[in-house]
Amino acid sequence: MYAVTGASGQLGRLVIDALLRTARPSDIVALVRNPAKLSDLAARGVVVRAFDYDAPDTLEPALAGVERLLLISSSDVGSREAQHKAVISAAKTAGVGYIAYTSILHADANPMNLAVEHRATEAAIKASGLPHAILRNGWYTENYVMSAASAIEHGALVGSAGDGRISSASREDYADAAAAVLIDGSAETRVFELAGDDAFTLAEFTAAIGEIAGRPVVYQDLPQDDYRRILEGAGLPAPIADMLAESDAKAANGSLFDEGRALSALIGRPTTPWRTTLADALKGKQG
Repeated sequence: MYAVTGASGQLGRLVIDALLRTARPSDIVALVRNPAKLSDLAARGVVVRAFDYDAPDTLEPALAGVERLLLISSSDVGSREAQHKAVISAAKTAGVGYIAYTSILHADANPMNLAVEHRATEAAIKASGLPHAILRNGWYTENYVMSAASAIEHGALVGSAGDGRISSASREDYADAAAAVLIDGSAETRVFELAGDDAFTLAEFTAAIGEIAGRPVVYQDLPQDDYRRILEGAGLPAPIADMLAESDAKAANGSLFDEGRALSALIGRPTTPWRTTLADALKGKQG
């Protein structure tokens, strides 16, 4: 059986959809804090089980019969290391044969603060002795697309990434990669540096926003602290604003760039062009 943690999240749902294209619903286990959120999948025959990172007693029983597990990193930045270690321990006790984990691009050398918990999780998986795949995902194109409407409204996109190139791919691309690793049956320990085929600077991304919207939009590059203050002023909690600003500033030095094309090789097709993801999102808002 294949199991996916965080199955009600944006990435988790897409991984389940990808698995359903090749696996029987009864061979898929959707692990989620609130099973009621996945009643539609249960109706299709997917096995839905309660699974709460913060409730260790729910973990091992939910992994009964699971052979290959996708551990999608928790969204609780600051708590993820402990949460992930609890899942890894439960997986080993439950007899899971293989773990795939969604890490961050170049986690071993990535200077972003976000990479710290990912490195700790990778180390815990390695120490477990379980065969595993580390899916070092780059940025989702959607991370920047969600700022496009505001950029059009104000005529500007702000950030701190300078001229750094960002090799993003769509969330669906990364989901297809995760499903492919679960399905392929390999027992080898592998590390994948996953990123989009085409990179962009935020200035190029902003220019594309303007072209699609048919109005001028400019990119305004700011010092990290200034960008953080703007994000806080927009209503983001201080820790989130600090994380986003710090990540953007580190991207200026290439932390989100990779040209190895391992993602397109893994999914057997080119990654979704970032302009396509952007255009589809903006057309949807206009429609």
